[in-house]
Amino acid sequence: MKQKTRYLFITEHDAEQLEHLIKIGSTLDAAHLENLEEELSYANIVSPKKIPPDIITMNSTVQIKDMDSGEEKTYTIVFPNRVGMVENAISILAPIGTALLGYKEGDLIEWEVPAGTRRYKVLKILYQPERDGEVSS
Repeated sequence: MKQKTRYLFITEHDAEQLEHLIKIGSTLDAAHLENLEEELSYANIVSPKKIPPDIITMNSTVQIKDMDSGEEKTYTIVFPNRVGMVENAISILAPIGTALLGYKEGDLIEWEVPAGTRRYKVLKILYQPERDGEVSS
């Protein structure tokens, strides 16, 4: 689990799809689904037009920095069925995928994983569908 809680913004469309994903989820993904469900429990569900432009949403492409290794990575957060279809895709069910959702540029993320605490900084949101007037799917 994360060390800090933030106010999560999510679109109505994404919330519906994520809730469906939780309902149909497999036992193999149980821990990841539980983390996602917790994230959604305090989400502010809004229309796409009300999502702040600097918030990471589904299908956003973000540049992050691992604060321990210094390595920079770029990810696009997608639903599990789209992982192989999008460049640099990471599933929302992957620990870092769930961790990134709802954070904004400049935020420091601390996330507990089996190997310990991982720390990432959100450097830049390269693409956010809502900011660009697109409805995520």
